[in-house]
Amino acid sequence: MSTKQFRQLAGLFFVLGAVLINIPYTLLIMNFDYPDILRAPVDQILTHFQAGGNSLIYTWLAFAWVGLPILFGMIMLNQILGREKYLFLETTTTIGVIGGIVQIVGLLRWVFVIPVIARLYTDPTTDAATKESLSALFMVVHQYGGVVLGEHMGQFLTILWMSMISIIIYKSPLFAKWVAWLGWIASVIFILAQTELFATVIPGFPVISWAGLYGSLLWLLWMIVVGIYLMSKNKVDQAVT
Repeated sequence: MSTKQFRQLAGLFFVLGAVLINIPYTLLIMNFDYPDILRAPVDQILTHFQAGGNSLIYTWLAFAWVGLPILFGMIMLNQILGREKYLFLETTTTIGVIGGIVQIVGLLRWVFVIPVIARLYTDPTTDAATKESLSALFMVVHQYGGVVLGEHMGQFLTILWMSMISIIIYKSPLFAKWVAWLGWIASVIFILAQTELFATVIPGFPVISWAGLYGSLLWLLWMIVVGIYLMSKNKVDQAVT
């Protein structure tokens, strides 16, 4: 594979991953009231989840794995930029890959853990005491797998990767400098979404409710832009020359 083909494949992975993520995400909005339902009462979450059936489980499975091309893109971008010997590039890539893996692990709770709890919780033969225990178990799984792993560690490490790789992109002849600025702006907005996580354990903690939506959208837009720059022969060739 030539250098250009390798670069174009890396760009394709970024664009493909960013586009594919939106498919299960949209289905979850339509069929599961996502993401608002994540902060709903336990009874509502589990009842709604069980009503979704196997198709909802498959949607969550897709949501966990369709972003895998982005991880491939991160690793390949590391090799592309590695030719220019940037400081902390390996560390930055490692942070990004770990962030992606942690988010996948967090999302997979909806595939292999929550279905078991929801099935038992909604079973007509389950008594009140058992339901109470299942409710507590769900909250522990939900808070740890969702808030701690997926929304805090996963997103934080992904944001850290985006901000750090944008420093390298700013210096690289392969990209326009505004691509780095877009990454930094997206990072600042996306990190503000962490306020919602602290609000789950600190009553009255100020929440910036719009940051999660706009931060994630800018993150996806930024990855598409990075992918387009990597795939564009003319832009890359002109930048190198």
